[in-house]
Amino acid sequence: MDRMTRTRRTLPLEQVRRRTRASVDRRGVTAAPKKALSADEDRLLRDLLAKEQDYIDSPEFYKDGAETRIYDEAPDIRKPDTSWYHPVMDDLNTRSRDPRGSEQVILTAAEERVLFLQYNYARHRIWGLQQDVWKTPDKTPNDDQAKQLLAWATIANRLREQIANTNLALVLAMAKRTRMSEVDFADLVSEGNMALLRAVDKFDCGRGFKFSTYACRAILKAFSRQGMKLSKHRQRFPTDFDPKLERSNFLETKRADFEKDAAEEVRRIVTENRAELSDIERTVIEHRFGIESGQSEKPMTLEQVGQIIGVTKERVRQIQNKALEKIRTELEVNYLGTLKEEPETPEGGNPNPSVVVKGDALAGVFAALN
Repeated sequence: MDRMTRTRRTLPLEQVRRRTRASVDRRGVTAAPKKALSADEDRLLRDLLAKEQDYIDSPEFYKDGAETRIYDEAPDIRKPDTSWYHPVMDDLNTRSRDPRGSEQVILTAAEERVLFLQYNYARHRIWGLQQDVWKTPDKTPNDDQAKQLLAWATIANRLREQIANTNLALVLAMAKRTRMSEVDFADLVSEGNMALLRAVDKFDCGRGFKFSTYACRAILKAFSRQGMKLSKHRQRFPTDFDPKLERSNFLETKRADFEKDAAEEVRRIVTENRAELSDIERTVIEHRFGIESGQSEKPMTLEQVGQIIGVTKERVRQIQNKALEKIRTELEVNYLGTLKEEPETPEGGNPNPSVVVKGDALAGVFAALN
């Protein structure tokens, strides 16, 4: 490309000026039609004038034709592909989220120098415009100054984003290498991204180092600060493990109530003979389990009951089991309502609390009777 072709290329600032229909030549400001700023532009302009713009200075900014040399004569720098990156990494092993699955842009030191010179020159121009505005009595920019401030801010933000996007994989690599068990991985990556942006603002390409060398230390320091911050938070708000908070005792409490009520119902069934027990069956149950009309009796053993009714203890056991089966049927039909087979618990689901409580209560009652 010859010199004439190079000069025909439009500088970034000129492209922004043309879009806003404002023009500034090398000799000064030319008339431009007034155009009202949008709400976003007005907000950005106020932010630009609220604080002095910092930048990394360079001797290149003060040479003749610096803007043309830094932008127009600079080689084109490849832009990164960030389609693989997602702010919330649910699964870092998926191919779509692996930076190696897409074409990566690895900049040389010379390419990094081009981007950082362009980025800092844009901030240098913003700083210069700020000084001109603040020298005026009302400290308010005129139309041309406002448009130039917005134009250079757009260029600076675009370059900052390009540099940061090129180094997103560096943050992920550092986060995986220094993963902390007490810090959520997404929070760690977020803190690393913020450190990366701060490193872009503070990096001096004139010292001859690669940006990754500077950024790695900044990211590691950010990880360390995040860990210390979480540690201080836990020390300030300690929490002790309480097993009572791990699960509810609702079912246990309701089951105990059912067992108590069911035991009282069994006592009434026996005393009122609602299960149609024979005289010998009723005698065995009353003595065997301490159920006596109007008072409590100490339960007897099978052998003691056998001596009373004049049979062996094995025969007493048979009579007892037959009587218990009658009591069980009466209890299920008229009190618990669980004579019919209850539906099975669906696979992977929680059982019906009423079914579980009724069934377990029945088992607990007869376990106590036995």
